[in-house]
Amino acid sequence: MERRRFVEGAALGTASLALTGARTAAPASERAFWTLTATRIARPVLASLARGELKKRLPVQVGREDRQPYAALEAFARTLTGVAPWLELEADASEEGRLREEWVGLVRSGLAHAVDPASPDFMNFTEGGQPLVDAAFLALGLLRAPGRLLRDLGPDTRGQLVAALRATRRIKPGYNNWLLFSAMVEALFLEMGEEWDALRVDLALRTLAGWYVGDGFFKDGPDYHHDYYNSFVIQPFMRTILETLRRHDVKGYDELHSLLARTTVRYAEVLERSISPEGTFPLYGRSIGYRFGAFHLLAQVALEGRLPETLAPGAVRSALGAVMRRSIEAPGTFDDEGFLRPGFAGHQPGLMERYICRGSLYLCCAVFLPLGLGPADRFWSSPPGDWTSKRAWAGTDLPPDHAMEPPPRG
Repeated sequence: MERRRFVEGAALGTASLALTGARTAAPASERAFWTLTATRIARPVLASLARGELKKRLPVQVGREDRQPYAALEAFARTLTGVAPWLELEADASEEGRLREEWVGLVRSGLAHAVDPASPDFMNFTEGGQPLVDAAFLALGLLRAPGRLLRDLGPDTRGQLVAALRATRRIKPGYNNWLLFSAMVEALFLEMGEEWDALRVDLALRTLAGWYVGDGFFKDGPDYHHDYYNSFVIQPFMRTILETLRRHDVKGYDELHSLLARTTVRYAEVLERSISPEGTFPLYGRSIGYRFGAFHLLAQVALEGRLPETLAPGAVRSALGAVMRRSIEAPGTFDDEGFLRPGFAGHQPGLMERYICRGSLYLCCAVFLPLGLGPADRFWSSPPGDWTSKRAWAGTDLPPDHAMEPPPRG
């Protein structure tokens, strides 16, 4: 029943249906599997929002009814964060290209609904503190597709988007990774040629720089947290904000840019090593319900073509694909309408923190960033390979792992 409703529900068109085979069938290629998995997760969100029905269709999580006012923006923004680079690719005549073009249309329609006060799917950008978080994820998604999404906005949608994001300035960020949420919104304003608050950006970047621990890790506030937030938020946000500043010739961040160039590569190595031979990864820390969104940073480094020599692109692709398969095939992952259910491997609502609702779960889409590389890129064209832990547990001799050298002390 679950699979049938996924195919027959709010269909994305013939291209998406052609990519949808029996659940147990092997995909024609790894890229086709990634595309199918992205389609399966994102389709209910994007298709519903394009019709102005996301708020009506997105399920309310039992016991988290107080989080429902935030759920729609969480689902849309976090989905867009992961699929935006794929949408940025130019249209072509391939089956994937036709599907991608259809998704661009869905996102454009959905964004118009999300920021239009007259729409039934007008999203919450002002009530409570959570809207700042997902306004930032929305900004991140748009920065990752500046050509196909951001620059093609109609004047009405553009004006409503700016007004909605400006409204989040009233929300005071926490003294932790939330500083980056305020900064990301301002980075989008800079990209759009709007008035932007350089002080919010500077405060976030310099504060986080002061929380650098070493060996590729930043603290999330004055105290250290052992979790995946360096990947969920901290390093992908810092990297994107810094790249936006550099693109617009904003001076004063060369030292931090150099540090991030090194930490992101080192932390990508750590993440790759955390994937077991079976495609699992350690269960620890906050927000584990974001599933393979824990590999946001590794996916971004791959998208940027910055994988270190220690990580073969084909092996990283295989490792991330193994994690996706292990997670996506767990019974109970989806409800009958195709929306994600809370859990890490299946339906496990007991693992979820109080701040997590059904919309929060879509940060898992961050793993799909490498779809923004064309099929000819070596990430996709390289042969499949065994990742580090798979080779090690098979008895392959490997060089030792080394900590990143600390930055010079001024």
